[in-house]
Amino acid sequence: MTANNKKRIAIIGGGPSGLFVYKRLVESGKNNFEVEIFERKAQLGSGMPYSSEGANNEHITNVSGNEVPDIVIPMSEWVHIAPPELLERFKINPHKFNDYKVFPRLFFGEYLAAQFEMLIEAGSKAGISSEIHFQSVVTDIKYDTKSSTVEIQTEAGQTKVFDSAVICTGHNWPRTHEGKIPGYYDAPYPPQKLVQKFNHTVAVKGSSLTAIDAVRTIARNNGSFESDKDGNLLFTLFPESSEFKIMMHSKNGMLPAVRFHLEDSRLFNDSLLTTDEIEDHRKNNNGFLSLDFVFEKNFKEIFRDRDYDFYERIKDLSIEDFVEEMMKLRERLDPFLLLRAEYAEAEKSIKRQESIYWKEMIGVLSFAMNHPAKYLSAEDMQRLQKVLMPLISIVIAFIPQKSCEELLALHHAGVLDLISVGSDSTIEPQLNGGIVYHFSDDDQKKHSVYYKTFIDCVGQPHLEYNNFPFKSLLSQKAVSPARLKFKSNQAGHAAFILNENLVKKDEAGDYFMNVSGIAINDNFQVIDQYGAYNKNLYIMAVPYIGGLNPDYSGLDFCEAASMQIIQNFLQD
Repeated sequence: MTANNKKRIAIIGGGPSGLFVYKRLVESGKNNFEVEIFERKAQLGSGMPYSSEGANNEHITNVSGNEVPDIVIPMSEWVHIAPPELLERFKINPHKFNDYKVFPRLFFGEYLAAQFEMLIEAGSKAGISSEIHFQSVVTDIKYDTKSSTVEIQTEAGQTKVFDSAVICTGHNWPRTHEGKIPGYYDAPYPPQKLVQKFNHTVAVKGSSLTAIDAVRTIARNNGSFESDKDGNLLFTLFPESSEFKIMMHSKNGMLPAVRFHLEDSRLFNDSLLTTDEIEDHRKNNNGFLSLDFVFEKNFKEIFRDRDYDFYERIKDLSIEDFVEEMMKLRERLDPFLLLRAEYAEAEKSIKRQESIYWKEMIGVLSFAMNHPAKYLSAEDMQRLQKVLMPLISIVIAFIPQKSCEELLALHHAGVLDLISVGSDSTIEPQLNGGIVYHFSDDDQKKHSVYYKTFIDCVGQPHLEYNNFPFKSLLSQKAVSPARLKFKSNQAGHAAFILNENLVKKDEAGDYFMNVSGIAINDNFQVIDQYGAYNKNLYIMAVPYIGGLNPDYSGLDFCEAASMQIIQNFLQD
């Protein structure tokens, strides 16, 4: 604590997560603290997804202005005061700005940066002292148990001591083979590295929005998009890229759903289970939160009033039956035929401003389930991962219309195709460059295909406990691996026999399943290896808490997590 009795707070990372944490502090009505923000880049607000680290000019958001949580002023107002050169660069006319349409990610990054500047100004007026450290990489964090303080070390050799710290370091794609194996890319980011000619077939692993980012970048460097007289988008290869093709490889053989008109789903949170209801349920369920209970209350029941016909259709279905029912059509149809059909359905939804309600509520279910997932049994977490998450990941990815048009044009031109691969598929890097993709197709026929260029596009990986970057906290045992208890010892023992690395047995004879990342409590405070939470150290860096937060939904996650953290901080 400083001489003037103000608490010192460090925010490590100045992207969207850090922005919302700082926003909560400014709006708290208190100023008995001093804030220092450590940002790896030269700009606040944009983070990885909305800066050149995660986007080129062609990349667009999958949210529209009306879906962005409140920051300082909405996008529809900010476009009227945005720098003219920025509007010109992205061809945005402020007088024709549509709050229901998506926009360039880099443009959105500039909006977030401007919002952060406004917040810092508002903080200053409120008497909050803020210091920004640009291009400052935090290399280690230590916790002093005697003084209950957090020590931060930077790459530049600085050591600073704080009363509390919030880790907001954002996305991280570790490198394994990139730079060692020619033609091997561990992730499509930063996308500038893919701005090159590929006169051969490129293998893309995954069919998520991450994969679509890569497809859009490499396509426009090996051909051109143009509209015909009827307004249909067409793709033509450049002569020097006549052999260029993209082969996407997907475990489910499916593309994500197309973005439709979304009502503000946050309005429906009053229909969802409250903290007290979850607590009451856990008291009567040996401390566990039942996945079936959440599915019943946070999904099925909501349709009783909103869409009774759909409710009648699903009211007696288990999670497994529901997913099977929803997947039937997707599994039966060619993914590009389905994409075209969903594009037409989404167009109607947007024109009429009518939601495709069951898809919207899948997103709400996912978001509502994220925070209390740490109370699921290991058995239910396995069901969530294997059964429900594949449907959720497809439905709530929301391919923007423009991306959908480009995918269809590429497929029509014979340049883009999708292969369904089994869960036993493997990638074998070749020392001289490229990879061999080993996979089984839908008919269980085995294939081994060589690709000169391979791009891993499975999205942000959930990183393991040992990947946690602040090694002093690991050596101090100030953080602990995330794990979930088996409700049934019989099921735990069976899982233990199958995989002793994944499932552990404690001294009391209980079985636990290791999940990715570190353990946290409901307030996003880290938990040490003795089971105690640290009242001074918070984390909302999603790659390291993904085991207990299986789905994190961008800005919605930032808004919700930051509120929980700062409310708890101010109470303390």
